[in-house]
Amino acid sequence: MSEIWEDSPPQNAVQGTNDFGNEKYGGPCPPSGRHRYYFKAYALDTTLYLPSSTTKAALEKAMAGHIVAEGSLMGTYSHEK
Repeated sequence: MSEIWEDSPPQNAVQGTNDFGNEKYGGPCPPSGRHRYYFKAYALDTTLYLPSSTTKAALEKAMAGHIVAEGSLMGTYSHEK
């Protein structure tokens, strides 16, 4: 696979539960002021078969030793109330 389309998880992908309690991307939602958001992408040398209930800590543990490349992006967002 060489790309992932917007709003379309890769075939057979499992999306984990986010801070909103949903299994999909929810976008930035700061309570007030300007907040930083970190996005991380990893290339692994294996496929992980984990349930959507997997925690971030369990995901990171499962990825350990399998990361061949990674990238990150930090963005800021604020909105008027």
